[in-house]
Amino acid sequence: MNFADVRFDLRDCNPAVVDAWAAHFAGVEQVRVQLGDIFQDEADALVSPANSFGFMDGGIDLVFSEQFGWHLQARVQERIRRDFHGELLVGQAFVVPTLDAVWPHLICAPTMRVPADVSGTPNAFLAFRAALLAVQAHNASGGSPIRRVACPGLGTAIGRMAPDVCARQMRAAFDAVVLGRTPELSTLQDAKLWHVQLTRADL
Repeated sequence: MNFADVRFDLRDCNPAVVDAWAAHFAGVEQVRVQLGDIFQDEADALVSPANSFGFMDGGIDLVFSEQFGWHLQARVQERIRRDFHGELLVGQAFVVPTLDAVWPHLICAPTMRVPADVSGTPNAFLAFRAALLAVQAHNASGGSPIRRVACPGLGTAIGRMAPDVCARQMRAAFDAVVLGRTPELSTLQDAKLWHVQLTRADL
């Protein structure tokens, strides 16, 4: 399965986040932008913008724990200990089963090491890129395929990232992974300029 078979629901309760997504993902048929609760529609996988240590007792991760049970946090943390030496870095992600029939998978993709202000960082780009690569790897493994992904704003609540910056970074990750449009960076200066374009709030 390639990404042509996967649909993405970008859904958040913050109208500013939704408006930013609508602007940056305009015309992208695979992406549906919605204002509302992350659980309002079925999805094969939900993106969890957790911290690097798998604590799911705050923000939207608390909502996931209350929906699926605290056993989910325990399994997430066990996977982090077993496969990632105790810490899932920003820019890494994995898929874990929720044991739920309606939302059967959770994509753990931290936007921060610990709860902190991540404005001015590329963390939404790194987290969404990692989530997309995790979906790709999961679907290539031959298990139950992920065809619809629901994702909230990344780093826009506790992380205090501006909605437009988050949306810009998520679109860059989508272009790179789903559409294969990676930027051509011939020099370190090119890479630094692209980093600035991703992270600055005044562009």
